[in-house]
Amino acid sequence: MDTQELNNNEASKWYVIHTYSGYEKKVKANMEAMVHNRGMEDVIFDIRIPMEDYVETKDGVSKAKERKMFPSYVLVNMIMNDETWYLVRNTRGVTGFVGPASKPVPLTDEEVLLLGVTDNKELFDNYEIGELVKVINGPFKDLVGKIDDFNYDKGKVKVCISMFGRDTIVELDFNQIIKE
Repeated sequence: MDTQELNNNEASKWYVIHTYSGYEKKVKANMEAMVHNRGMEDVIFDIRIPMEDYVETKDGVSKAKERKMFPSYVLVNMIMNDETWYLVRNTRGVTGFVGPASKPVPLTDEEVLLLGVTDNKELFDNYEIGELVKVINGPFKDLVGKIDDFNYDKGKVKVCISMFGRDTIVELDFNQIIKE
C-alpha cells in the first residue's frame, strides 16, 4: 500500500445515507456502478447495508435468516468532497445524508465499531488473548470473560465465561465486547 492510498484511507469516514424504503440493494448496486464508471474507487471505498442474523421458528422448524439492521439506510466509507457528495446525492433512490439539514455527519469510531463495518483484522489490534472483556449485548450481556481466540475472517471472538460455576467458551461478534 503506497503512502497516498494510506492517507486516503485514513481521511475516509463512514456516512449514513437515507434511501427510499426497500431500495437499499438497488442504491448500493447503482452507487457501486457509478463509482466504477467514474473511476472513483480512490475516494469511495466501501458501500454496505448492515445486516443481522436471526432465527425464525415456524411450525416447530427453526431457520437461520438475515434481515436489514436499519431499513432504508446504507453506509458509505468515503472521503467527503464536492464530487463524492454529488455522486451520492444523485444516486437514484437516495433521499439524502443523515445529519442536520442534510449536511453529512460522519459516524464516530464508537458507532463504526458497534455496527461492525470496519476491517476485521484492525478490530482486534487493541485486544490480546487472555484479556478480560465485558459482553455489552446479546444473551450474555453484562458477563465478564477472558478472550480465548480470534476469528479474523468472521469478525468473531471466543470468550471464556464462567456460568453456573463452569467455564464456557462462547463465540461472539466483535461488536458485542468491550475491555473490562
